[in-house]
Amino acid sequence: MDEFPGERAYTSDCRARLAFEVLANRWDSVVVFTLGEAGPMRPRRLRARIGGISPKVLNEALRRLERNGLVERRAYAEAPPRVDYALTEAGTALLAPMRAMGEWAVRYGDAVLDAQERHTARGRERLTGA
Repeated sequence: MDEFPGERAYTSDCRARLAFEVLANRWDSVVVFTLGEAGPMRPRRLRARIGGISPKVLNEALRRLERNGLVERRAYAEAPPRVDYALTEAGTALLAPMRAMGEWAVRYGDAVLDAQERHTARGRERLTGA
């Protein structure tokens, strides 16, 4: 049941499906990729490097990733207190498949966007009767 590929691939208890669910939130994959490229960092620096993410959304992403075992939170006994985040072994192992997905997006992204545009246009035509 846990093997992939197998006849039960992508059923609710399939481990491959779990991998997609872990990164279903768009910011989670961005955080993992950024930590993988830049190494451990504090939340403020991570937010600045990513750009366009609020402190609240970053905090939520970091908590999800920590819960899923992809990042670890490291607190230092300093004044003022310092915390940074780093990828775990599982988080680091995700970088190769994420890069493969990026390569897929570069190769097929235009085709996907074109298909979406055609689908939207057909929907408008149905609504207007054109």
